[in-house]
Amino acid sequence: MINKFQSMGFDVKDMVVLIGGGHTIGFVHCKEFAHRIFPTPDPTMNPILVERLRKMCANYTSNNDMSAFLDVISPGNFDNVLFKNLMKGIGVLGSDQLLHSDPRTKPFVELYANNAIAFANDFAQAMEKVSVYQVKIGQQGEVRKRCDSINHI
Repeated sequence: MINKFQSMGFDVKDMVVLIGGGHTIGFVHCKEFAHRIFPTPDPTMNPILVERLRKMCANYTSNNDMSAFLDVISPGNFDNVLFKNLMKGIGVLGSDQLLHSDPRTKPFVELYANNAIAFANDFAQAMEKVSVYQVKIGQQGEVRKRCDSINHI
């Protein structure tokens, strides 16, 4: 993942803060993390989280809409709690949890867990970089009427 971000001109700090910022208010369908809780739980996960997710996602194979918040402690709030969660093994996605175990990303997880202002400031700077990344203008670009689909097929 680091290589992918670096190939687009983002550094490790940008990657960590953008993932954390996006996931602090996001959710994920159960099928995307089911392998971490069924049949044998991922040993890096907090056991209480595993049990809660197992109950929440028990019927995920028959209901594709079943989902969980990525920040299970303060869902819907834009804050630094996701980083605190990762330090306690409360990461729903394995890729999120790896941010705390990888020595290249762990210092940023710890920084943002302990300093909400640093998280907010660094997220704003990284979003500014995202906002100008490969911007298409004129006939090459399109202002979408709906952010989740293109206007014309």
